[in-house]
Amino acid sequence: MIGKPFEPLYKEEITHSQLVRYAGASGDFNPIHTVVPVAEEVGLGGVIAHGMMIMGFVGQAIHTWFHADDLLKFSVRFRGMTRPGEKIIVKGSVVAEKEDRWLCEAEAVNEGGEVKVSAQFEVRKG
Repeated sequence: MIGKPFEPLYKEEITHSQLVRYAGASGDFNPIHTVVPVAEEVGLGGVIAHGMMIMGFVGQAIHTWFHADDLLKFSVRFRGMTRPGEKIIVKGSVVAEKEDRWLCEAEAVNEGGEVKVSAQFEVRKG
C-alpha cells in the first residue's frame, strides 16, 4: 500500500459564481475572492479562490479514500493561489505506516501541475 496512489479526485473548473456562493456559505466575504476591481487594485490581477475551499477539496478526497471516523490528523500548507477557470485535481498516497495507522500525503494541483495545497494526514488502519 505504501507509495500506491489513491484514485484522484477531479474538480470542475472554478467559477466566479462558485466563489460568491462559497463566500456566503463560509462567511468569508473578503472582496479579493468576489470583487474583481478590488482584487485587481491590490495587485492580484483578478479574484482568487478561498484557500479553505481548496483545502475542503482535499478533505473531500480523503473522505473518498477512507472512512471519516478513521481520520486521526489532518494538516495543510497553502502553496499557491487558485483562480477562476482552473480545474483542481487532488492526488494522494500512503507514505509510511505505523503499527495502527497509515501516514499519508495529498496535494491539490491545477491541470498544469501547480500545487495549490499540500497536506499530511493520518488514518487508522481498517
